Amino acid sequence: MSPEEFRVLSGAGVSRAMLPGEELFRLGEAAASMFLIDTGEVRLSFDDGLADKLLGPGQYFGELAVFIGRHQRFARAVADTPGVLYEISQAAFNELLQREPRVVARFMQRSFAYLVAGEHQLVQHLRRRNEDLLQTLDTLRQTRTELTVAQQLVRTDDLTGLANRRGLYRYLDELGSQPLNDLKLALLLIDIDHFKQINDRSGHLAGDAALRAVAEEVRRLAGPLELPCRLGGDEFAMVLRVSDDGELANRALGLMGAVRCLRLPSLREHRLSVSIGGAFCADPGGWSIWYSQADRALYDAKRLGGDHWRLAR
Repeated sequence: MSPEEFRVLSGAGVSRAMLPGEELFRLGEAAASMFLIDTGEVRLSFDDGLADKLLGPGQYFGELAVFIGRHQRFARAVADTPGVLYEISQAAFNELLQREPRVVARFMQRSFAYLVAGEHQLVQHLRRRNEDLLQTLDTLRQTRTELTVAQQLVRTDDLTGLANRRGLYRYLDELGSQPLNDLKLALLLIDIDHFKQINDRSGHLAGDAALRAVAEEVRRLAGPLELPCRLGGDEFAMVLRVSDDGELANRALGLMGAVRCLRLPSLREHRLSVSIGGAFCADPGGWSIWYSQADRALYDAKRLGGDHWRLAR
């Protein structure tokens, strides 16, 4: 600002003293006047991570209030040191514009150039922030994907790809939010018959092959909202949605027939079969009760020599 501009503008303002730490206006506050610093310093603090601006004698701020009328302040202004400033209202500025149009026009021209430069700087800052945000979002998406994969691995059996116990418990926790639509929830426990003999006679690799083959048949039997899982060893489980006892029996018998048809070269002449115990998951109840009921039924099926199924009564 030129000495002439300072003289003219200060003459239209009201002089006021300021003390260190005094708040001259707040961010977002309605603006009605501009300020011209005579002595001392004023700090402007902006939002969105922009650096503070320290203004000294001969500098001004808040000029948009007299250029365009009432608007919200873009910064917070606080006195950094003791001093004196002039407060110029919009009415006083308009009167000054009539008396000293040449001086005020130069002042406004310089101010508009300053505002355009500041706007350009703000745009560049926002562009950099936008790039940083996009990079952060990409990182978050990648982290989320990695976390989802990690959670999936934690809930999945390594050998068969079926859900493990953790996956089963997660599924059971979410059952309350899934409507059954007049169907009944049922549990099947499945054991491979004489599995120890397979390992003893043909080796553990053959045993693993048998587990994967049976797991694939268990997977094929499961519907979209049903859960096939491997509980451990040669024990599998299925949580099914069926209409009645007859449908549950058909699902169990279908699995037994599919396993009987398996032919694995590594097992030579050994034929696979499974024993199955079933129970309906009725409320009130819980996993431990449903498991105990299905396990007793499975024990009854295995007592018959295997390749049988029983429903808990």
